[in-house]
Amino acid sequence: MKSTFWYWFIAVFITLGAMVYQRVTGPTHSKLVKYEVNGEKIKTFFPRSGNSGTDCKIEIAAIPDNYEAILYYRHFPTKEEWVEQSFQSDGAGKIFSMLPSLPAAGKYEYYIELKNNENNNIIEISKDEPVAIRFKNSVPAWALIPHIILIFIAMLFSNVAGTMAIFKYERFAFYGALTLIFLLVAGFIFGPLVQYYAFGQAWTGFPFGYDLTDNKTLIAFIGWAIAVYFNRNEKRPYLSIAAALLMIIVYSIPHSLRGSELNYETGKVVTGFIPLVRSFLPF
Repeated sequence: MKSTFWYWFIAVFITLGAMVYQRVTGPTHSKLVKYEVNGEKIKTFFPRSGNSGTDCKIEIAAIPDNYEAILYYRHFPTKEEWVEQSFQSDGAGKIFSMLPSLPAAGKYEYYIELKNNENNNIIEISKDEPVAIRFKNSVPAWALIPHIILIFIAMLFSNVAGTMAIFKYERFAFYGALTLIFLLVAGFIFGPLVQYYAFGQAWTGFPFGYDLTDNKTLIAFIGWAIAVYFNRNEKRPYLSIAAALLMIIVYSIPHSLRGSELNYETGKVVTGFIPLVRSFLPF
């Protein structure tokens, strides 16, 4: 193909697909839950991310007068006894209960039971698979927005480079180099800043932790670093194709999976290791 339109079209299509996939599969995305009360099918969304310093509202549709709703929650991952908490009406057709706030990286798991006080029938909502929620500190927009934009620009350039390499279009090496640059800035400058503000840790991947988000960024960066290096003097399109495929594979891993987690005994974040020293920062 002489025109670059189709290269970009394919790359944009793949990148948008990756954005949607990340959005709907990530463990911080609200969980869709379906249940049935008196033959009425109901669906709602349960939050899986909360802000430290603010109690998190768990709400469902109002229930018949002969029912009572109970929220069960405990620290995650622990085998503590479940804490029971009642619901109250919001006066607008829903009932709610509040999960107490936790420090950054603290987690709960929770589920709901609806009990019929006339026949003691119990409706279990997510009891078999309790919903896990993680709390975080607020992240300034100047760090979060560039991180998100730049990481997907890197993904876009990666797909462009890979597509061009398949058809041996000569500019594939150039877009591979751009991928590496944007990946470096997004993943290793703004990424650690976002982590630090949210959880007090700058890097939670190898060799100091097991955060899959950081580790997949590192893997993608290494893949493209190899491709860019060996494409300097002699064009090796197969390396760019491999790096682009690797980028797609690692970014298929849901965002924030196995991320920073608070140790309730020590009060420290256990998956991270390199805290940024504020005295080094110009703010």
